[in-house]
Amino acid sequence: MTLSTAPVPLPVDPPSGCPFDPPAEFGVLRAERPISKVALPNGSWAWLITRYADIRAVLGDTRFSSDTTVHGYPLSGMTGGPSTQNRGFIRRDPPEHTRLRRMVTREFMVKRVEALRPEIQRITDELCDAMERTEGREQGGVDLVEALALPVPSLVISVLLGVPYDDHEIFQRLTGKLLSRTIADDEREAARIELRDYLDRLVTAKEADPGDDILGRLIVEQQRTGEITHDQVAAFASLLLVAGHETTANMIGLSALTLMRDTAAAERLRQDPGLIRGAVEELLRFHSIIRNGPRRVATADIEIGGHLIRAGEGVVVAVASGNRDESVFADADRLDVRRPNAQHHLAFGYGIHQCLGQALARVELQVVIGTLLRRFPTLRPAVPIEEIPFRSDMAIYGCHALPVTW
Repeated sequence: MTLSTAPVPLPVDPPSGCPFDPPAEFGVLRAERPISKVALPNGSWAWLITRYADIRAVLGDTRFSSDTTVHGYPLSGMTGGPSTQNRGFIRRDPPEHTRLRRMVTREFMVKRVEALRPEIQRITDELCDAMERTEGREQGGVDLVEALALPVPSLVISVLLGVPYDDHEIFQRLTGKLLSRTIADDEREAARIELRDYLDRLVTAKEADPGDDILGRLIVEQQRTGEITHDQVAAFASLLLVAGHETTANMIGLSALTLMRDTAAAERLRQDPGLIRGAVEELLRFHSIIRNGPRRVATADIEIGGHLIRAGEGVVVAVASGNRDESVFADADRLDVRRPNAQHHLAFGYGIHQCLGQALARVELQVVIGTLLRRFPTLRPAVPIEEIPFRSDMAIYGCHALPVTW
């Protein structure tokens, strides 16, 4: 059957009550209208999918397109306009998506990422050493986002891509604008152009001296053989650079704050570090920093959960809602670092577009969380939780800043 009710606003307001919880509307929608029409900021509408099983069905069905140029795709300011230029492979469908993704898949395979663990540990230890040397932490606290959560993934992805870390402030500033829900469209477009120009210059420099890194290998093995163009290398750089630090940085901040508040869970992990891998999966499920996404458009009439979604209709998948689905995760609103099925979360998506860098994110989170628990057993927020600036204004949820002391 089809639904004909009027679109309701997309749940994007700051969470009420516990700042770790997604919008309360998700729970109501899962129970009463799991597939519902929502109004989008540009005046169009899309189907909002809120139940776990339906989300997997959408993300696992290639008849739902990720291509922003397909008519009906539910565009947002963060996805940009329907241009065919410089779309990363996540905005493409098979076979082009498959061909492009395969070019970098090996770079993020579990075995290769595990080999990076000692380097990630070294980076984390050096940043923690610097935290320990910080003066005045008792007065205003140390910003854990600035001191650790952002630098770890930024340093790691810079090394992997061959991007000068001295430029990290450039791409962090521009990424912040691209992911903001509140800035004007012209300012976001200016940031997109500035990032494109920066990456264009970077790729041009690496074409002369490729280096032993992801971008260098793409240039030597793919660009020089005619498989991809200069602009496509830059598109790879943009995708991996943005995705490689923003998501993990915000998960580090939220995870640290969660464990500072749940002292029993923190002590359990401190006493049994073997639980940290599973705890990371549970933290990924619990937080789901992408609140309203990913997005798709149907390319055929498709029935999902007993409802007909017609060709050309857009879909917004609420991963944060699926990860709190009580039919899959018992007592879903409670953090349980021993949850037996936490690894079945949807934080990295599902299907052919599942996050390419998930193995890297897991290792970074395991290392940073384990190190914080070991080295700062008395770590605590330096301000009341009401004073912590949460990223309700951003496409990726987290903390703008997290003052801590110990």
